[in-house]
Amino acid sequence: MAKKYIVDLREEEVLQLQAILKKGKHKARTITRANILLMASEGETDTAIAAAVRVHVATVERTREKFVIGGLEFALKDGEHPPKTKKLDEKQEAFLIATACSNPPEGRVRWTMQLLADHLVKVGIIDSISDETIRQTLKKMKLNRG
Repeated sequence: MAKKYIVDLREEEVLQLQAILKKGKHKARTITRANILLMASEGETDTAIAAAVRVHVATVERTREKFVIGGLEFALKDGEHPPKTKKLDEKQEAFLIATACSNPPEGRVRWTMQLLADHLVKVGIIDSISDETIRQTLKKMKLNRG
């Protein structure tokens, strides 16, 4: 079966890709994609390229497709990731901070991240939350618990 997306690099594109490989100051994904494009322009098969750069054949196919559709920069860069939704809104964060600054439960010396997470769930502020989310929220607020 004939390839649908053929990589045909111009001389300046080859030089740009070789510079990326030579410097080594780029993301590993960018270097892998540069290798894929160079090998594809030399006529290597997708299977041979995938084995050489240790990726799946689908990665080689996607990289070739991105190059043909959008050019060199489009093929080399990562796509935009959608923004993560915040686990806690402002009111919930305020409750968390107020709780963390209050006296700990009976029999405890201080609030732990897990105690705070369990307390927020028990009180009904949120359905579920990890102690790591609690830690990150308190760190963002520059609240030192120890």
